[in-house]
Parts: sequence; structure tokens; C-alpha cells
Amino acid sequence: MGADHTRSAPPTPPGVRRILVVTVVPLFLATLVAALALWPRDAPRPEATDAAPRYHGTVTQVVTESCPPNPLVPEGTPTTAQGPCGTVTVRMQGGPDSGQEVQTPIPAGPGAPRVSVGDDVIVVPLIDPADPSISTYNIAEHQRGKPLVWLAVLFAAAIVAFGRLRGLAALAGLAASFAILLTFVLPGITAGQPPLVVAIVGAALIMFVVLYLTHGVSAQTSVAVLGTLGSLVLTGLLGLAATAATHLTGFGSEDATTLSMFRADVDLHGLLLAGIIIGSLGVLDDVTVTQAAAVTELGHANPNFSRRELYRSATRVGRAHIASVVNTIILAYAGASLPLLVLLTADSRAVGQILTSEFLAQEIVRSVVATLGLIAAVPLTTALAVLVTTAGRRPGPDGAAAGGGPRSRPDGAGPTAAPMVSRPATDRAEALHALSTPRTRNTAPATPSGWPEPDRSTDTTW
Repeated sequence: MGADHTRSAPPTPPGVRRILVVTVVPLFLATLVAALALWPRDAPRPEATDAAPRYHGTVTQVVTESCPPNPLVPEGTPTTAQGPCGTVTVRMQGGPDSGQEVQTPIPAGPGAPRVSVGDDVIVVPLIDPADPSISTYNIAEHQRGKPLVWLAVLFAAAIVAFGRLRGLAALAGLAASFAILLTFVLPGITAGQPPLVVAIVGAALIMFVVLYLTHGVSAQTSVAVLGTLGSLVLTGLLGLAATAATHLTGFGSEDATTLSMFRADVDLHGLLLAGIIIGSLGVLDDVTVTQAAAVTELGHANPNFSRRELYRSATRVGRAHIASVVNTIILAYAGASLPLLVLLTADSRAVGQILTSEFLAQEIVRSVVATLGLIAAVPLTTALAVLVTTAGRRPGPDGAAAGGGPRSRPDGAGPTAAPMVSRPATDRAEALHALSTPRTRNTAPATPSGWPEPDRSTDTTW
């Protein structure tokens, strides 16, 4: 008979549990101490600006008209202003004109919102500097609060409906991740702390909280934690070496250049490395948890596996997972940089010059380093999981490990896997009898087409 998948996995030996506790607990405490030492106590706050107030409103009418000619245009250009032109009537939901209808021009220009009757919009007042008593309104953008709330509700409902209690734990872990990012990682980098160190400590803190909260406190989760932590450190070292070899400065994007104007004390090179670490964490914990679970299930399904056989079987699962996840990483970075890739198609420079420019070399380094760290996570986590799963096995009377292990070959050529247990003769005889017995045919009168009556079931009885 095959392995019984309904029984619970054998408990982890006490000695292995003690080793895991002695290993994981000091790492967790070290992460907490580092987080407390790097915690941003005097992070700079955003400076208050005299931004125009924003009020909510609902579009009640849109009137379009032809655009008037523009006499002050260069020769050879259209004489009319680019549309659309006209007015929009908005019922105000706040501000001094709350409850009244005001008229605004139809938004025009690149990126201007397209409005229609019934749209919820945000309007800003424009005050005439010559006469402050005169003010007009312009439509800034659409209100997106309600659609985003409904998307969040749908997202949470789908996770809870499918994952149930595990789904609730996953949502709690997601909330914890954002809390750590918003209260520690981002303020720490803004306060001038080393971005790479802050990213590694923050990612480790997220990993401890999310993995144990989502998957429970167990030996399998501890193996995934150790594999993830080791891969994160390796990814950071690879990123440090790769950015140094390619002489990346971190100024490869417009966002980084803009940030340097507002926060001159932020290390943009370290910020690039921090982005690699944080971006890799989400995929790393997926791979490590899957590998730890695969080793546990394979060892439970076939206790006759030796450590080498268990490692090889689980590694084959990891190869299939990596093959798909690598494509996921590359496409994720390509999707995030899609405007940049489209811009490259209009670049007249040579391909080699484009590829070696900083703004594209930065994306290449980011993708390659994250992939290498991901690949390293498979053998590391698999080896740790195999050691934990096979720990405590005792040799059987025939020389093989009880519940799995190598057994000497008769010719002394080395260990072989334990033989598969043959099926009993009674089971084989019953199976042959069942296969050789003809099925009972449906004796219902056939229709002219040769099939049984339409209101009868066509299922045959075995």
C-alpha cells in the first residue's frame, strides 16, 4: 500500500527543536536590538507648505465648444488651442461654496483628467493675486477613495474566503509589513541611516513577524526563516559587489535625482541596494516556505528516502519553482520600468551604449542580483530542511535507516535506496479480478440514435 497522507507528520525530535531555538532566538533578539539602535527618533518631518485647499465635488454638467483661435503661435502651428474646450458644472461638497454649483474649465493638457456627468472630482480654488476676493475653481483629479476601498474589501474577502484562518493571518502579516516599512525603514533612511543596513534589519524583522504569524511556530517555519535570512544576507553582499563593479551611483532615475534635491543627506547608492533587498524579500519567503514544505511532505510521503534522495527530490521541485519565479522577477521589473523601456525604442544611440548607461544598467543589476539570491535560497533551505526532517532516525535491523536511509548493496558498491514495499498478493488478485470483470451495461431501450432514453442517466455501473 502507498504512504498514508492522512496521518500527521512525526514530531521533530527534542534535540532538533533545541538546536533551532538556540539558533533562531538569538537571531531574532539581534534583529530587535539592531532595530532599536537604528530606530529613527529624530526623523525630519515634511515642511509645511502653503498648498491650495482641495474640495470634493460632483460633476453635474459638461458643455464642450470649439476652441478659440490663438493668435500668438509660431508660424506653421495650428491657430487654435488644443482642446477640449468648454465648461464643467460641479456641485461642491465642501469649502465656502458647499452645496452650490460652480463652473470650471474642462481640464486640458497632458495627463488632464477626462470628466463626465456623475464623476466625483477634486477641485482647487485659484485666487486672483490682484483681487483676492475673486476666485475660480479648477478640476485637479478624480476622487479615488471609494474605488480603492472596494478593491481593498474585495482583496481581503477573497483571501479570507480561500485561506480562512490562514488568510486572516496573511492579512495580519501584510499589515505588519507595511507598519515596519512606514515606521522604521522609510523614516530610518530619511533620517540619514545607512540604507543597506536599515533594509537588511527591516527585512529580517518583517520576515520574523510575517513567517511565524502566517505559518505558525514550527520547525518547518524556522527552516524557512533561516533560509530566507541567509539568502537576504547573500543578496546584500552580491548587490554590494555588483554595484561597485558597475560603478552605479544611484542617480539612474528621475525619482532619485528629485530626492537628492529635497534630501541631500540620503545615500542614493545605499538606497539602490535597499530597494534590491526589500524587493527580493517577497519572492524569497515564497521560495523558502515552499521548499521547507516540499521536503517535509516528501519525507512524510516516503519515509524510505535517504537524505540524498530526499534532497534531490526536493531540489527538483525547487528547480521547477525557480524556473517560473525568475520569469516573474524579470517581468515585474520590466512592468515597473515599462515607460523607460518604451523610451529606449526612441533612442538613436547604439544598443551597447544604451545597455551600459546607468539608468538601464541599474535595472539589469537589480534583476540579476535578486535572481542569484533567489537561486541560492533553494539549496540552502532544502539542505536545512532535509537535516531537520531526517533527524532522529534510527537504523533498522536490515542496516537501513528506520523510516528511510541508505542501505548497503550486496556487492559492496555503495549505498542504495531502501527497496519499495511490494503490494500483497491478495490486493493484486482483487485488482486483477476487478479489471477483468465486465461492466454492467445499461439495458434501457435505445433511441433511434442508439443511445439510451434521454431522461435516463448514461453513467454505467461498475
